[in-house]
Amino acid sequence: MFKIIKGMKKGSKPEVIEPPPGPNAPSDVTVNHASRSAIPPAQLTNTKSQAISRNPAPQTGVIEVTPLLKDVPISERHVLFIRKVSMCSASFDFSDPLKKVKEKEIKRQNLQELVELVQSGSSKMNEIMQEEMINMISVNIFRALPPQAFENTGAIDGDPEEDDMYLEPSWPHLQLVYELLLRYVVSPDTDTKVAKRFIDHSFVLNLLDMFDSEDPREREYLKTILHRVYGKFMIHRPFIRKAINNIFYRFIFETERHPGLGELLEILGSIINGFAVPMKEEHKLFLVRALIPLHKAKFINYYHQQLSYCIIQFVEKDYKLADIVIRGLLKYWPVVNCGKEILFLGELEEILDATQPAEFQQCMIPLFRQIGRCINSPNFQVAERVLFLWNNEHIVDLIAQNRDIILPILFEPLEKNIRGHWNTAINGLTGNVRKMFIEMDSDLFEECSNQFLEKEAMANKMLEKRELTWKKLEAIASEGGGDDMVMVN
Repeated sequence: MFKIIKGMKKGSKPEVIEPPPGPNAPSDVTVNHASRSAIPPAQLTNTKSQAISRNPAPQTGVIEVTPLLKDVPISERHVLFIRKVSMCSASFDFSDPLKKVKEKEIKRQNLQELVELVQSGSSKMNEIMQEEMINMISVNIFRALPPQAFENTGAIDGDPEEDDMYLEPSWPHLQLVYELLLRYVVSPDTDTKVAKRFIDHSFVLNLLDMFDSEDPREREYLKTILHRVYGKFMIHRPFIRKAINNIFYRFIFETERHPGLGELLEILGSIINGFAVPMKEEHKLFLVRALIPLHKAKFINYYHQQLSYCIIQFVEKDYKLADIVIRGLLKYWPVVNCGKEILFLGELEEILDATQPAEFQQCMIPLFRQIGRCINSPNFQVAERVLFLWNNEHIVDLIAQNRDIILPILFEPLEKNIRGHWNTAINGLTGNVRKMFIEMDSDLFEECSNQFLEKEAMANKMLEKRELTWKKLEAIASEGGGDDMVMVN
């Protein structure tokens, strides 16, 4: 969605914008030198009832048209840059499109000019300019978000798809601010040793808080920017992973609502892909304590694709984790949610495709008990999806190697489907699976068939015995005329 950043021509050198010499700087320009928020990161909250900002709102002066930076001498650019940044720190009410139209347009043009300046790399910013620009970005981005739709209605268990999508009314300005931050982070002229003073832990935490925005355009920018920050600022990597971890914990154990979960998981998919092998214990704990429990949420379909990708990355990096992952899936396997069950079966197939025989043997008994229950599901889509597992050659090979344990577990569900499933397509698929087991080992299949018939005969015999006992009781009761029947309280 973003333009390719074009580098400077070989041999060209960016102009360095220096601060004006001492006390001769014009006094009519308001410069915001307020320090960043003194609140420590531990005290920053996720609540949207409170505006979040790195520093107090700047005291901006009159918003008026100013000359372009490229049209003024280099000696005057520092002051003009600070002035433009100061004007861009002003906030406007976008609920009324006819209010302060001129000032809004001036701010938009200034933001556009700053984006082009950073993108072109034609002028190198000093530390003061960078700090003022990041402060301006913080004032614009880090704000109180409106309540989500379910918070207004109180429908905690409602489907998020039924909620009205909220689009940020100030997006014409906000988009340019995000674009400016993105260009600053990815610019080759940005020195991480300097930039880390402004893009610190507090900034990253506030950035993560904005993933709670319901506007998908904003979350898309946040995803790209946070990914770039993770790649460029190595010092922030452990902190970012821990902060995302905490967001997941809050989702799992408290809210089960977060609009930006899919975007965060998408970032993690790329991060996990870069993990070194063998993996650290910290990463394995993250899998067990955060990623696997994300399967328990009711509306998993909104982020399941990204979650599944992260899980598969772990198994492909370390195949020994397959047993842990499969048992985790079984722990959170849905009971009455057929749509969720179909998603689980799709993910299970991908995991099994990367599973080695040793790990498969550790979990195959509980796994195929669950598969047997899915085969007998009255929902034909669930039964169809689980029977499609036999189209995967790797899974069929694993089953064939352990058929002496798996077939006795699956024989009864297969027979029940053939005898009584209401859907003819499921009957046909079940017959194909049954035929594959016969081709694998006809003697074992015959043995399982005999055991099933014996078990069925014994069950019928017990049923007949129970019915006979009831008939005897009825006969005794009818002979006595019911006089000896006593009501027991």
